[in-house]
Amino acid sequence: MSDAALIDRFAEMLAAEAGAARNTLLAYRTDLKGASAALEGRLGDADEAALRRLADGWDSLARATVARKAAALRRFFAFLQDEGFRTDDPSAALPRPGAARPLPRTLSHDDMDRLFAEIERRLTLEPSSLTLRLSALLELLYGSGLRASELVSLPRGAIRTDQPYLILRGKGGRERLVPLSARAMAAAAAWRAHVPADSPWLFPSGKKHLSRVRLFQLVRALAAAAGVAPERISPHVLRHAFATHLLEGGADLRALQAMLGHADIGTTQIYTHVETRRLVELVNSRHPLVDGAGDAA
Repeated sequence: MSDAALIDRFAEMLAAEAGAARNTLLAYRTDLKGASAALEGRLGDADEAALRRLADGWDSLARATVARKAAALRRFFAFLQDEGFRTDDPSAALPRPGAARPLPRTLSHDDMDRLFAEIERRLTLEPSSLTLRLSALLELLYGSGLRASELVSLPRGAIRTDQPYLILRGKGGRERLVPLSARAMAAAAAWRAHVPADSPWLFPSGKKHLSRVRLFQLVRALAAAAGVAPERISPHVLRHAFATHLLEGGADLRALQAMLGHADIGTTQIYTHVETRRLVELVNSRHPLVDGAGDAA
């Protein structure tokens, strides 16, 4: 497949799964097309040596620019590996100039309460199959932290009443165990009753499964109806909310790494802003010197 086609597929994923804004997509396309041109249209097949040669041409650029270009390429190659376009990821050859990584967008507990309240309202007034499907999608996104691609491609029999977890094959072919809440299992069971018995997918759509683009549209429409700004939400933001709220509740970072399917704990550590804030609050409220600081003087 040509570089142009791969970049188009990548941009579609960013829009559907991560809810990337128009300017963000344009920036990714610009960086990737520039890299493709520098590699004479062989970006999709580039090896580590080719990427090192490419990065050598960035010597005169600002550190922030190098960080942006490298980040775009790393995400692009992770996508290619995840989608099976290649079996390896050569992006380890790219520089890491140490630019600060932005915190992920997330949602508050109040935001999530509004989304679930809207689902409950619909289930009470119009318990249609589409509402049951939306309920199952939301419960699995927020309750288990699934990637959009993992969620829409779940097999019909993936969730069983006697098995409170999923076994998923994620990025790089790695398997992981994902716990399922009782709520998510109940929502999935209610929806599965409306899925044809011969469907290979839990969320079928025509001859295939629900697309990531359609999932993105459903989540944003729900947000608008629930009074949550649609531009703040996407399936990937719900995955971030899952991680952030688990850490706020005291979850262990290593356990979160396993549930999210991160190969490197460094990827999961982007959420430590939550843990750090909690620890600071704990010290300020519980340390024995806090109340007696003035007396000690």
